[in-house]
Amino acid sequence: MPFCFVYQSGILYTPLDEKPKSTDPRSLKRVRNIRENPQVAVVVDRYSEEWSSLAHLMVRGAAHLLEPADHEHAGAVAALREKYPQYRAMRIHELPLIRITPETFTAWGDLSAGPRQDLDVMDLMRGRRSVRWYTPEPVAPEQTRAILEAGRWAPSPHGRQPWRFAVLTRPEPKEKLAAEMAATWQLQLALDGQPEEVVATRLRKAHDRLVDAPLVVVLCLYLDELDAYPDAERQESETTMAVQSLGAAAQNMLLTAYGLGLDGGWMCAPLFCPEVVVSALGLDARLIPHAMLTFGHAAKDPVRRPRRPLDELIILDA
Repeated sequence: MPFCFVYQSGILYTPLDEKPKSTDPRSLKRVRNIRENPQVAVVVDRYSEEWSSLAHLMVRGAAHLLEPADHEHAGAVAALREKYPQYRAMRIHELPLIRITPETFTAWGDLSAGPRQDLDVMDLMRGRRSVRWYTPEPVAPEQTRAILEAGRWAPSPHGRQPWRFAVLTRPEPKEKLAAEMAATWQLQLALDGQPEEVVATRLRKAHDRLVDAPLVVVLCLYLDELDAYPDAERQESETTMAVQSLGAAAQNMLLTAYGLGLDGGWMCAPLFCPEVVVSALGLDARLIPHAMLTFGHAAKDPVRRPRRPLDELIILDA
């Protein structure tokens, strides 16, 4: 039978929604089947009008009923509502979910990651996830160019585009940048009072996260061409506008990468040691590194943090 699902943190969840039913959801045939034999199979299809592009994944695993009182339930409901807008008006938070722990995966067909051409802008925004770890598969040069082109079209104060992009694909510059930033990372972690073993683990993960990413784009502010004011207050606002536009450029890049079948992550580490980044990469001293975007093919599904309901974010609707 077809069904809706989310996959997060290595677990597959599917709801027992509130369609009119004459019996308690716990008495449904598929729930009774799970209680009698928890071994289940799920087939996920990637459909295409071009039959040679069809792909299929069979997941076999153990299922059980996840009750609303279980600590996992709320997170799974939030993920389902993020993926399927129709669930936001349904009371699935009051009903059990089916939780499936995968044991084996069998795939066939065209398994290459292609562009997500069937997604509109809202789908791209809801589908994009923040990825930390990537497979070694490189990002194609034309994909890199498309990502940077998307950043170029971000809105900016007075149309000045007060940012520049340092593009890292080779291991050597990434390794040099990670090595020279490590001293700052270590000092900052020590200031936080973290144990030495925790500091060492976090340093290793930060290093690997940067070096192992197939594509790294360092986002730098470039303020020389912005309007100049005689008073400090307006000049500070001008800089704030530039920072805001840098965020718009980053979002353009992340959404474009996702639309191309890639994944991306946002690292703010350069913001805490911009001079070190400039020195390590031999950049113009007028540049101010603010962030790094990493791109590639996700090595594993990240944990999706639930979003607050829209009504909590609207503080005035006049």
